[in-house]
Amino acid sequence: MATPRRSPSAPLRIGIGGPVGSGKTALVAALCRALGPEGAGLDMAVVTNDIYTTEDGDFLVRHGVLPAERITAVQTGACPHTAIRDDIAMNLDAVEELEDSFDPDVVLVESGGDNLTATFSYGLVDAQIFVVDVAGGDKVPRKGGPGVITSDLLVINKTDLAPMVGADLGVMDRDASALRGERPVAFTSLREDPGATPVAAWVQQLLAQRRELAASPASAG
Repeated sequence: MATPRRSPSAPLRIGIGGPVGSGKTALVAALCRALGPEGAGLDMAVVTNDIYTTEDGDFLVRHGVLPAERITAVQTGACPHTAIRDDIAMNLDAVEELEDSFDPDVVLVESGGDNLTATFSYGLVDAQIFVVDVAGGDKVPRKGGPGVITSDLLVINKTDLAPMVGADLGVMDRDASALRGERPVAFTSLREDPGATPVAAWVQQLLAQRRELAASPASAG
């Protein structure tokens, strides 16, 4: 379980990264439904990143996962992981504006699709989820990379496609665990589990940990 790096009384910021087509935006939508007002009752906001469009943010608005004013689409104009790791100014401004306006429990920051090196600055987020999918075969986790190895939660998505692409989920689990040690891995199929149950549970556990820290005498002092 990740340890929050900012003040535990601040909104929890979670970065969601991963390659193009791995299911990041669909996971954001699932988490908003599972954790937001119609689900667990948390106060949510979202920042999305695209290079030249607002496509991912528009997708979330069209599907009504949150009110439009709680979704900010950032156009990075450059390599997506640059805007979440190297020069976080645009994303930080967007996150802080949402926090000032709504004081949410959780802010999800979705990276534009990138490769296995895409990681977030911990000046921007408190914890990172990295999403890969089985379409590339069961070799994907053992390719490693900072996203696979160092993220606070690795999500292996689209498990329902495994039989169609000849991917062995057991091999993927073994290889991911060998690289990640005790860092958790979650297997998801949003077609079979639209609420992304293991990921939503991980977020709730992280938020509970944060609230416990905020209520501790050491934090108050």
